[in-house]
Amino acid sequence: MSRDLETDLESETLKWLGKAEILFGRISPKDNRFAENIAAFLSDSRHFLDNGDLIRAFEAVIWAWAWMEIGKEIGILVECE
Repeated sequence: MSRDLETDLESETLKWLGKAEILFGRISPKDNRFAENIAAFLSDSRHFLDNGDLIRAFEAVIWAWAWMEIGKEIGILVECE
C-alpha cells in the first residue's frame, strides 16, 4: 500500500470511527445484543487501527455504521438528541 493511500485510509477510518462512536453514544437500544454487536465492531476497529491493520479497521467501522443505520431504520435503535 502506498504511503498516501495508507495515510488517507487511516484518516478516513479515524474520522468515521469518531462519528460512529458519537452516534453510538446517542443510541438507545431496544435489543441489547444488537447494540453489543455494534460495540464489538467499534472495538475491533480500534484494535485493528492500533495494530496497523487499516483495511480491517475501516471495514469494522463501516459495519458498525451500517448496523446503526439498519437498527434505526427497523426501530431496534432509537437516536436520542
